[in-house]
Amino acid sequence: MPDRWWRGWLIALLPPVILVIMAPSLYAQRTLGARPSDSGGPLLAEQAAYDVKHYDLALRVNPAEQSITGTLEARALIVHPTAWFVLDLDEPLLVSAVAAVDEQGKEQPLSFERRGGRLWVAFSLTRQPGETVRVRVSYGGKPRVAPKPPWVGGFVWAKTKDGQPWVSTACQNDGADVWWPCKDHPSDEPDTMRLRITVPEPLACAANGRLEGVKANGDGTRTYNWFVSTPINNYSVALNIAPYRTIEGKYQSVTGETVPVFFWVLPENYESGQRLFPQIAEMIRFFEERLGPYPFRADKIGVAHTSHLGMEHQTVTAYGNNFQNNEDGFDWLLFHELGHEWWANQVTAGDWRDFWLHEGFQSYMDALYHGAKGGEESYHRHIAGLRRQLRNRQPVAPRESRTSVQMYLAAPDYVASDGDIYNKGAAVLHTLRHLIGDRAFFAALRRMAYPDAALERVTDGRQCRFATTDDFRALAERESGVKLDWFFEVYLRQPQLPRLVTEPREGGVMLRWEAPGGLPFPMPIEVSVGGQTRRVEMPQGSVLLPVAAGEQLVVDARQWVLRGE
Repeated sequence: MPDRWWRGWLIALLPPVILVIMAPSLYAQRTLGARPSDSGGPLLAEQAAYDVKHYDLALRVNPAEQSITGTLEARALIVHPTAWFVLDLDEPLLVSAVAAVDEQGKEQPLSFERRGGRLWVAFSLTRQPGETVRVRVSYGGKPRVAPKPPWVGGFVWAKTKDGQPWVSTACQNDGADVWWPCKDHPSDEPDTMRLRITVPEPLACAANGRLEGVKANGDGTRTYNWFVSTPINNYSVALNIAPYRTIEGKYQSVTGETVPVFFWVLPENYESGQRLFPQIAEMIRFFEERLGPYPFRADKIGVAHTSHLGMEHQTVTAYGNNFQNNEDGFDWLLFHELGHEWWANQVTAGDWRDFWLHEGFQSYMDALYHGAKGGEESYHRHIAGLRRQLRNRQPVAPRESRTSVQMYLAAPDYVASDGDIYNKGAAVLHTLRHLIGDRAFFAALRRMAYPDAALERVTDGRQCRFATTDDFRALAERESGVKLDWFFEVYLRQPQLPRLVTEPREGGVMLRWEAPGGLPFPMPIEVSVGGQTRRVEMPQGSVLLPVAAGEQLVVDARQWVLRGE
């Protein structure tokens, strides 16, 4: 998701969020008057009982009425005995039928009930571990309209300049259940997914995966058949519908494979799209050289022009930044969202508590690209800009399960916006680079993306994985040979920053770390005494520096170490 999200939407978001905080029972039921919904948190036992293997979504989109009708079939492996199959589905959408589907495709009706934002489907017999079930849900209605996309999500019903429909979906914080039935939790991704999307002619539909065909239905509509061949986050499943023109090309990966590249743009922006198009390949190359190959080479590299700012929808990145470059000569939004193909779509947090692995890591890649384009000073200037926006209200990576809303809004009241999973996450990585050095740091980044170098040749879905903050700590320790539990504890597991205290002493200056809660913090620091710069180790958290009378002491002039005032 874009890293400048907290600047424009707080005023619009405050009223619904206040309702969420002041009325927990309404919030739990995803009442229409509150924030639309959220995603994640502790997993319901009846949902933990199954593992989704495949979704098949057939959907007819009617822009004139702002409505949808369709069916969702979920194929799942039972991992714990259960009499229920529980899916999430936003309350404005109505369910007309639910059925079990056998191996021959024959349907057997199942009873069901709606409990707030969940659909409870009753099996005729308790299903046992090892069984595979297929459940088909017929549903429809007017999906929730996104009030502030992409941050507060749903369907986006916009118009082109000449009045044609321009439709998209955006639901990262709110969950995919705002427009299709699913197990709305980040810990469960389908191995594959099929999308069969019917739209009015002459509109086109750009979606995830690879296009297997377009069928004219003879009734003024056509159906686009998309197949996603790898695991995908529910919130990354996306529709983009408009009278698009398509810019096409090919990209040769570092693996030698040729990957198709598509950029769907509105006709009036075709020339602007052509000018921006070469940046896609340049940016993908930057990521490949540092993190390993583009993960979804079996499908495509895709970007779709949207009326909202952007989102990291797998293989069909949403882009709405008006085709403009920044001071370092590149489109920051396009770069940020493309990078999420690695940090979010390939490496995925199984619980929102680790969401900094998506946003903090990609925000740090943003800084690296500023450095690559504008030089080292641009890199440091970008990091400094992130640090000025820290809130330090809640841990970046708490140990307890969290919902999406909790990670995007600041504790303890969850009313004010909180960009620390972006900004502080990136600043922490900047400091870790200082601590363990470039070789170990960049090796750890690459191994976080691809733990095994052999996976860099894989395109069948095995390259996708769930990860945690402790996974990254273990990789950084392995690459550096340095124990880092103290570093992660101070910077990520609690909110407050350490302080560096300087105390004049006879013949010198004492430097001493004060960490929150008295936690150990043996962070080395760069100092300059009399114009001579060196790194000072502080294994016990303090050091006495000899500083002669008249000598100037400068501590951490390049601001490598994240610390409080």
